Amino acid sequence: MIALIQRVSEASVRIDGRIIGEIGAGLVALIGVVRGDDAAGADRLLQRLLDYRVFPDPAGRMNLSLRAVGGALLLVPQFTLAADTGHGNRPGFGRAAPPAQAAALFEHLLQQARARHEPVASGRFGAHMQLSLVNDGPVTVWLEVP
Repeated sequence: MIALIQRVSEASVRIDGRIIGEIGAGLVALIGVVRGDDAAGADRLLQRLLDYRVFPDPAGRMNLSLRAVGGALLLVPQFTLAADTGHGNRPGFGRAAPPAQAAALFEHLLQQARARHEPVASGRFGAHMQLSLVNDGPVTVWLEVP
């Protein structure tokens, strides 16, 4: 699984002009599911999302995790993270997991996140969404687990 995480001061996701998820300070995680991903990988990715140290300590160094600062988490499914961009001028998506599998794994990740952390908000799998965020830093990190 893939997560492109951004440290934010605020973020929201809209569908048809209506906010369906929003957070204050915390992390936005764009989630891509690739062929071969499973629940164990989703659990490992969640552990990394919650424990990855991208928030400043009192000295200004990135030493604190989302858990440590009590920040919010916004999970947004984004199959385009699995794009193959190695050739040509158009992405290929053969690496992405089939929609049913990806939806189930995203839902598993979301339910586990809500069980282990709060607050957690999310986008909707398969929907056309508009994501608004204020990247704090800016801090953006690519996380991938096998």
